[in-house]
Amino acid sequence: MWTDVLIPLVIFGTGVVIVKLVLDYKLRRQILEKGPVDDKAQRFLLREAELARLSSLKWGMVLVGLGIALLVGYMNPDMFDDGGVFGLMLVLAGIGFLIYFAVAQRHLGRLERPPQGSV
Repeated sequence: MWTDVLIPLVIFGTGVVIVKLVLDYKLRRQILEKGPVDDKAQRFLLREAELARLSSLKWGMVLVGLGIALLVGYMNPDMFDDGGVFGLMLVLAGIGFLIYFAVAQRHLGRLERPPQGSV
C-alpha cells in the first residue's frame, strides 16, 4: 500500500534534487568564468551558501519534533489517539520552524552587518 505512493515520490524527489544540483553547479561555474566577483555578488553568494547550510538545521529540528511526537504517542497510547498524535506532530513541527526562523534571522543578521572597525 505505502510502496505504491512512496516509490514514485522518492523517484520524483530524486529527480528534482539532481536537477537542482546540476543547475547550481552550472550557475557557480558561470560565475567563476566571469572573473573576480564584486562585493555585492559575493555577499549574495555567501548568503545563499548560509541559507543552504541552515536548511539542514531547519529540517533537523522539524524531524526531531516529529520524532518526539511519535515517540510520545507510542509511549502513551492511552493518552493520545491517532488524531492527538497527528496534532502533536504538527505543533512540534511548527515549533521547530519557529525556532529555526529565530536562529536564521539572528545568524543572517550577523552576516549582513559590516565588520566592527570598518568605516
